[in-house]
Amino acid sequence: MTKTENLECPEFEHVTVLLHETIVALDIKPDGKYLDCTTGGGGHSFEIAKRLNSGRLFCFDRDTSALKAAKIRLGDYSESVTFINANFADMADYGIVDIDGIVMDLGVSSHQLDTAERGFSFHEDAPLDMRMDASVSSDKNNENASAITAETIVNSYNEDELLRILYEYGEEKHARSIVKGILHERESSLIQTTGQLAEIIRSNVPLSYRNKKNPCRKTFQALRIEVNDELGSLSRGLESGFAALKSGGRLAVITFHSLEDRLVKKAFAELASGCDCPKELPLCVCKKSPKAISVTRKPIVPTQSEIENNRRSRSAKLRVIKKV
Repeated sequence: MTKTENLECPEFEHVTVLLHETIVALDIKPDGKYLDCTTGGGGHSFEIAKRLNSGRLFCFDRDTSALKAAKIRLGDYSESVTFINANFADMADYGIVDIDGIVMDLGVSSHQLDTAERGFSFHEDAPLDMRMDASVSSDKNNENASAITAETIVNSYNEDELLRILYEYGEEKHARSIVKGILHERESSLIQTTGQLAEIIRSNVPLSYRNKKNPCRKTFQALRIEVNDELGSLSRGLESGFAALKSGGRLAVITFHSLEDRLVKKAFAELASGCDCPKELPLCVCKKSPKAISVTRKPIVPTQSEIENNRRSRSAKLRVIKKV
């Protein structure tokens, strides 16, 4: 065990989900080329890097604070690691090809949730930011940072746009009453903090809904997805990632909510599908053959032990395919 392996990164604390299962599924080769699309604090990256000798690991992340922590954690393996501060959806711009394995650990990290000023959490009162690509919410000089924030959305999007976001990205059944509350509040003052928004949500849903689960979760999720174009990035990333794989290369994706998982499941099914001719035809005329095979017939989920140690892992699903 190296010194770096035990090093804690106080600036970026995150418990990596399904770590062992992902590393096993990637079937890492010492001389292979690997890509961690969402490096975070470097949990998956560390386990990949320590298994390489002449291989190479590319670490993408939109969050500069994540890459800073990962560089510290992977210090002993820095000669075989390339860090890239960018959205993994843009990986094609970096000429990355012939990859043996790719991991995408989607969603928001524990560090981002627990850093109040990032604006992801409804448990703390902080600026309504939610950008994954700003090192801190007040950093106006980060050239990779998105211009749009959650504050922009709740104060400038019209009623139809807000309803679309909450219905599609949050699957929020009380979207209409929540949006009405937002529109009413912003007539008199700007909605600028997570605390303000959380109170609007709580005040505009039924008492039974408030008592069952935290009513803010779905709306905050929806805003975060819109701010960071998460589903668009995932679609582009899956396409670019699969194209970057060499024959026999593996793509492992960890999702945390149904929207992500449905998108990944559909993309993987299309890649693994063969002939799609009508069943009544005696011979295949489409000449379509599978581009991939499923490594995981069903999604791998966390063990009960992992869930008990990390409640945030409870909704995680790991799907893996192998390029033919």
